Amino acid sequence: MKVQFTETVLRDANQSLIATRMPFADFEPALENLNKAGFYSLECWGGATFDSCLRYLNEDPWERLRNIKAKCPDTKLQMLLRGQNLLGYKHYPDDVVRMFIKKSIENGIDVIRIFDALNDVRNIQVAVDETIKNNAIASGAISYTTSPVHTLKNYVALCKEMKEMGCSTICIKDMAGVMTPVEAKDLVGAIKDAMPEMPVILHTHCTTGMAYMTILKAVEAGCDIIDTATSCFSGGTAQPATETLYDALTGLGYETGLNRDTLKAVNDHFKPLRDQYLSSGLLKPKALVTDTDALTYKVPDGLRIFYASDMPVFPPAPTISAPFAEGEFDGGMYKVSVSKTPPATGNALRIDGDSIPKNAVFRFREDGDEMQVFGGMKKTLKKIFNERKIPKDERAFLPVIASESGSEVYCVCGVEISEKIK
Repeated sequence: MKVQFTETVLRDANQSLIATRMPFADFEPALENLNKAGFYSLECWGGATFDSCLRYLNEDPWERLRNIKAKCPDTKLQMLLRGQNLLGYKHYPDDVVRMFIKKSIENGIDVIRIFDALNDVRNIQVAVDETIKNNAIASGAISYTTSPVHTLKNYVALCKEMKEMGCSTICIKDMAGVMTPVEAKDLVGAIKDAMPEMPVILHTHCTTGMAYMTILKAVEAGCDIIDTATSCFSGGTAQPATETLYDALTGLGYETGLNRDTLKAVNDHFKPLRDQYLSSGLLKPKALVTDTDALTYKVPDGLRIFYASDMPVFPPAPTISAPFAEGEFDGGMYKVSVSKTPPATGNALRIDGDSIPKNAVFRFREDGDEMQVFGGMKKTLKKIFNERKIPKDERAFLPVIASESGSEVYCVCGVEISEKIK
C-alpha cells in the first residue's frame, strides 16, 4: 500500500509554532529540495499566511505564491481555504469567493483544502465548484470535533455530501490534536467502507501526544495521505515529523515515494532557522511541549499560539482558563477558524464568566426561522437577528450560547457583547 505525504513546514507548522512569521527569504533556499523530495503536495498558502504577509512580513502574498511555484514546478502546491470566509473572518459574496479561487489557481495553487468551521457544506459549495471549474483539486475537509451527535454516521453522511459536490479527496482535519488512535481507526474505516475509492487524508497536531499513534492507526485503516512537518519544525503544536513517519511506515512495508536523503537536506536547512527563532523569542518553548490538558479543554493550536503571542494587548479574559479547564465547552465549541478566532470565539470567551451558565451549549446556524442545534434543543432566534438588524446573508454561524433550560440566551455577533434575551 502507498501512503503519501503533505509537507506543512511552509504553512501549518510555521503557523502553529511561530504564528506564521517565517518570511519567504528564510525558506527560499529549501524550495528546490522540497520540490524533489517526492511529496504529494506542499502546503504553502492559505490559512493565516495571507494575513501574516500583509500584517507582519511586509510581503505580497500573491508574489510569495508565484515565487514558490517558480521554485517548485514538479510538486503540487496546496492551500487551506475557510470556505465562504476565504482567508478572512467573515462571509464574502459568491463573486468574491469565485474570483479569489480563480486567481489563487492562476498564481500557482493546485490543491485547495476547503472547510467550514461548523461543517455546514453550504459554506463550501461555491468554493468547491469554482475550484473544479478551474481544474484544481478540491479537497473537502471535516472540522473534527467531539460530542454525542458527532457520530460516525453523521461524519460519513457529511463526506458523502462533499463527494456529491465534486470533492476529489476527503480530509479529516483534527485541528486541536485531540483525535485518539481508536477514533482515527473507526472514522477512516467508516469512510472507506462507505466510499472505498475516495482518498482519505488525515491532518492532526502533536499537542496532546496522540498524533503518531493516531496516524499509524489511520494508515492501518486505509488512510491515503498524511500531513507531516520536517522534523526540526515538528512536534508540540505542529504536525508529526516527516522523517520519523517515513522511516516507521517504510519499515512496515508501506511505499511513500519520498527520498530520505532529500528529506534530510530539507531539515538541515530549517535547523538553524529554528534555533534563530528560539533565540529571538519568536518560537516559544511552550509551543514544543506536550500538553495533555488539551484533551480536556480542546483548544486548537492556532488559537493557543494567538493567545500566547497577542493576548497581552487585550484586557484580562477571566473566562479563558476556567471553562477550558473544566471541559464545560467540550464538544459544543468548534475548534477551527473562523469560529475559533478573536472576532467570534475569542469574544465569547471574554464574556464575564458569571454570565455563562455552567451547562452552556453552543448553538449554530439559522435554518429558516430556527437554529440547527447540536447537543441541545431548538429555539427560535429570529427575534435576536431582527432586533440587531443583522442581514440574512450575515446570520449564518454566529456563535450563540444558550442555557440548557432555554430561559436565557447570550449572543455573540462578531463584537464583544453579552445580551440577555427573554
